[in-house]
Amino acid sequence: MVPSATQPLVKVAGLHKSYGPQIQVLKGLDIEMKPGERLVVIGPSGGGKSTLLRVMMGLEQIDKGCVMFDGKPYISVKEGQHKTLIDTAVRREIGMVFQHYTLFPHLNVVENLILAPCKVRGEGKRQATERAEGLLARFGLSAKTRVYPSQLSGGQKQRVAIARALMLEPKLMLFDEVTSALDPELVAEVEQVIMQLAGQNMPMMIVTHDMWFAKHIASRVVFCAGGVVVEDGPPEQVLGSPLCARTKEFIDRVFHIRQ
Repeated sequence: MVPSATQPLVKVAGLHKSYGPQIQVLKGLDIEMKPGERLVVIGPSGGGKSTLLRVMMGLEQIDKGCVMFDGKPYISVKEGQHKTLIDTAVRREIGMVFQHYTLFPHLNVVENLILAPCKVRGEGKRQATERAEGLLARFGLSAKTRVYPSQLSGGQKQRVAIARALMLEPKLMLFDEVTSALDPELVAEVEQVIMQLAGQNMPMMIVTHDMWFAKHIASRVVFCAGGVVVEDGPPEQVLGSPLCARTKEFIDRVFHIRQ
């Protein structure tokens, strides 16, 4: 089913998530995301940004609330049982790239890319390999197809991780601080790949501390603090002229944007 122009691709409603009685990370968070949007989530540490992405990927249980994806129920809580229900078929339509690559060290680059398509979808090895080599060429990694992760730079590993996620042809990509573990000179090559995806209208939800990147990649910026959305708007407004005092404090004191 193709989402209509008015139907959100993602609808997160009343999301609550805690780690024990003392640590409440999400406190009724609400977010909608339209098809084709590039939603960048910023905020202080502990504000729930990475937890939101992990919930979206089906990696975290929730206490309350629900997530709709592409007009279909995706994540909810069974009433009275506090059990998170996740539609695994929907989850396969979402790809995620983590901060620390998570490549399999015993597999070479192509083998990392074709593992999921062959195992999950039953795709033939030859066809999957051709697709993998095409993606690697697109990301400037043609010379690295048969090397192992230990032989790659951090930027190359992250580009391979992005290519691996794309092998399952997701309808939404999630990026969780994908440049924060990289040396500064390697950040640009990963951001360039994500910008390339943006140019092809790939829907994305991105958590980042890099305000320059946020400003240039986002079609919308959401500022989260205290487990809820504090401010939501176009990047030039949220990052340049925030309406909420809490957002302004965050931008000014923690991640000042150098013009």
